[in-house]
Order: sequence, then structure tokens, then C-alpha cells
Amino acid sequence: MILDTNTLVGIMVLAYGAAFLSSIMDLTLKRKSLEKVGLALLIVAFAFNTWAVAGRWVEAGRPPFKTMYETLIFYPWCVVTVTFVLVAMHRLFFLIPFAAGAALIGLIYALFRPDMEILNLPPALQSAWFVPHVVTYFVAYAALFASFALALTALVYPRWNKRRGHARNSNDDSLAKLELYAHQAAVFGIVTLTLGLVLGAAWGKMAWGEYWSWDPKENWALVCWLAYMLYLHLRLISGWREQKAMWVLVMAFAAVIFTYLGINLLPTAGGSLHSYQ
Repeated sequence: MILDTNTLVGIMVLAYGAAFLSSIMDLTLKRKSLEKVGLALLIVAFAFNTWAVAGRWVEAGRPPFKTMYETLIFYPWCVVTVTFVLVAMHRLFFLIPFAAGAALIGLIYALFRPDMEILNLPPALQSAWFVPHVVTYFVAYAALFASFALALTALVYPRWNKRRGHARNSNDDSLAKLELYAHQAAVFGIVTLTLGLVLGAAWGKMAWGEYWSWDPKENWALVCWLAYMLYLHLRLISGWREQKAMWVLVMAFAAVIFTYLGINLLPTAGGSLHSYQ
């Protein structure tokens, strides 16, 4: 049976929604069975997500990264992929509701987008640089979302456990692990973000003869990168390695959101080569 992309997005909304609800119930009721159900539902949603990305690629005859609608289908795929890696490496099952929730919001937004039709790539995007540049950036955004979720959890965790009356030493150990995982995810995200910038600059030099054109999207990509550079530098200062550093990670992710979703709100975005159409 062949399903169109919009139908698949509707199925993904239901699957990610079910994964979100079951994982939230797992966090509140602390039942192992719900943890496994949440993971299983996330796997099912991811399978449909993969189908949607691959199907759109075949249907369009090009990489499905041209429009905002297409990237809103691809970004959840990247977020869930990073989540699977973290669950496999560190058993961070509590990231499932974050990943499912982010996917759910993005896909609901995609269903109301006016840019669902398939558009041809302009000559500037018909380049071997297109796929590695875009994929690298979205993997970076997914890793930085994971660091945001981990940092937010690290900020909430002490208050949550204080209410539940847990032992202080075990709380301190768990909190230190959360902060470490948030930092590791951020470092990976920063490395891939830097690679994305480098690939974009090389592409610009090949296509337009200059590495940097001060395009609105390029400027905000630089702001995003500088925000995370600030995090890395502040973390070297005494007293900034723990809760303060987590606050910086949470606030730095606002730059990622604006760079991805908010750039079209700028009055100068109309002439940008990077604006989604």
C-alpha cells in the first residue's frame, strides 16, 4: 500500500503522541512495562518517519530538505535517532517524552504549513554540498536539543527529588551524571554545528566565490555557534560547571530555535538564499 506524505504525517502524529503519553505515564507511575511500551511506540513512529522521509525523497526526485514542511518531517527523524543512541549508551529513557513531544509539535505544525507541494531545486541548491551541509546541521540541532532536554532535567531534578525525599548522596551522583551527559551532547552538537558552518562556507566559495555573504540565516547560524562557544568558555570558569552551565545550555537553545524557525520573521529574510519556501 502506497501512502502519501500527508497521510504518513498524520500516522506519525498519532504514533508520536502515543509514545509521548505512555512515556509520561511511565515517569509518573514508574512502571517498567510503560517504559518498554513508550520505547516500542517510539520505534514504530520512527519507522513511519523513515518511510515519510524516504517516500518524499523518491516522490520529489531530490533530497527532501527544500521546504519548511519537508524539514519538519526530517528534524524529528534526527531527534529520535539521537535519542535512540543516548538510550542505548546511557539508558536515558526519560528522554523519550522529550523526543516524542518535540516530534509531535513539529509534525502538527507541518500539517498546517502552506508549502506542502513539491518544488524543484533552484540551480544554487543542485550541488553535492547540499545533502552533507543540511544533514550535518540537522544532526547538530538534534544533539543540541538532547543537551537542552538533559540540561532542563538537571535543573528540575533536585527539586523533584527533594519533594520525594530521596537521599542526598544518590541525588548528587545522578545530578552529576545528568550534567555530564548534557555537556557531552552539547560538545557533539557544537562539533557538528562547526562542521556545518565549514561545509556551508566551502559551498559558498564554490558556488558564489565567497565564504561568507552576511545573509540573515548565516548571521544567525553564527549567533547560534557563538552562544555555544560562550557555554564552553563559561564552563571553564570556577563556579560555572554545574547548575549555571545548565542554564546557559537551556538559553543557548533559544538561538537554535530562532535560527531554524524564526528567521523568516526578519524583514530582511525575503531575499535570503537560505529561507525555506
